[in-house]
Amino acid sequence: MAEVLRVALVAGEASGDILGSGLMQALKARHPNVEFIGVGGPRMQAEGLVSDFPMERLAVMGLVEVLGRLPELLSRRRRLIASLIERKPDVFIGIDAPDFTLGVELKLRRAGIRTVHYVSPSVWAWRQKRVLKIREACDLMLTLFPFEAQFYEAHQVPVCFVGHPLADAIPLQADRAAARELLGLPLDAPVVALLPGSRGGEVSRLGSLFLDAAERLRALRPGVRFVLPCASPERRQQLEQMLGGRDLPLQLLDGRSHDALAACDAVLIASGTATLEALLYKRPMVVAYRVAPMTFSILKRLVKSPYISLPNLLAQRLLVPELIQDAATAESLAQTVSPLLVDGEVQTEGFDAIHRTLRRGASDRAAAAVLDLLGRG
Repeated sequence: MAEVLRVALVAGEASGDILGSGLMQALKARHPNVEFIGVGGPRMQAEGLVSDFPMERLAVMGLVEVLGRLPELLSRRRRLIASLIERKPDVFIGIDAPDFTLGVELKLRRAGIRTVHYVSPSVWAWRQKRVLKIREACDLMLTLFPFEAQFYEAHQVPVCFVGHPLADAIPLQADRAAARELLGLPLDAPVVALLPGSRGGEVSRLGSLFLDAAERLRALRPGVRFVLPCASPERRQQLEQMLGGRDLPLQLLDGRSHDALAACDAVLIASGTATLEALLYKRPMVVAYRVAPMTFSILKRLVKSPYISLPNLLAQRLLVPELIQDAATAESLAQTVSPLLVDGEVQTEGFDAIHRTLRRGASDRAAAAVLDLLGRG
C-alpha cells in the first residue's frame, strides 16, 4: 500500500472551499492513501478534511472589519502554524485568502515544509512588491489565468497555470431557451441580467444605480425584461427595499446566477468573478464599479493595470466597456447596454477562444503539479 500522503490545506471563504474540494478529489484519484488536515468549509469537509476551526472565522471583508477581528485572526494563525509544524504535512496548500495564508506559508517553508499557493493575489495589478514575499513563501504558485503565470515567470517564482474550474464546469454553449423556460421568461422578449455584486457594500453602492439604469433602458427598449440573482437572503432584502415604489418588469432570484446568465441577452455587471462567468456564458456585458471616493483616489495611484475586469485582462485589450466611479451613471449604463441587445455578437466574438484557453481540467492539473513538486507524480 502506498505510504500516507499528508496534505494540509487552508481556505478562507466559499470560493476557496469549492476550489479546495475539487483539488482534494483530484488528489484522491491520483493518490488514494491521502490524509487532509487544515481549515476548510463544508465541501472540503465532505471530501475528508478535519477542519481545525470553522472556515467562517477567516471570512472577513473590509479594512475596518479586519481590524476588529485582528487579535483573533493573529492568534488563530499562530496556533495553526505551531500545530502544522508539529504534524509535519508533506505539503501545505494555501487557497486564496493571501493576507492569512501567505504568512502561514512563509513560516512553514522556513520550517522545511513544502508550500503551494492556489489562486494568485492581484500582484500584477497593484502592490507588486508582494511578489518578493510570495517568492520567499511559496515553492509553487498555481494560477487560474495565463497572464498571471507570465508575471510570476518574469519574477522567478515557480508557477503552473492550471486553468479555471468555472471554465470546466460551464458548457461551451449554454442553452438560452432551456434557461428561460426554467425561469418562466418569454422566449421572444429581450432579457437583461443585473448583477450588482454579492457583498452588502457592493449592492449598496451599485444596486439603486443598476435599477435606475434599468428604468432608463426600459424607455429605450420598451419590451425589455430583467432578472436579478440575489447572492443571499440578506442581499434579497436589501434589493427588495431598493425596488420599493419602482415599476420594473424584474424577477429577483435566490442565487441562480448561472440560470440568469444562460437566459439573458446582455448583462449589466459589477467588476469581479461574475464577469468571467458572463464571458464563459458568451453574454455581452457592461462592467460598472464604484468604491468610496477616498478608496478610489488611493487605488488610482496604486493600480498598474489599464483594466479592472477579467474579460479585458484576459484579452489584454478593451473587449468589454468599463464604466468606473463617476462615469457609471444610470444614463451612461443604459446607453451602453442598449446596443448590445441588438448586436451583442460583436463583443462576444473573442469569448469562446478565452473559454477554451481556460478549460484545462483545473483541479486535475493542480493535483498533478502538487504531486510533481513532491516527487510523487
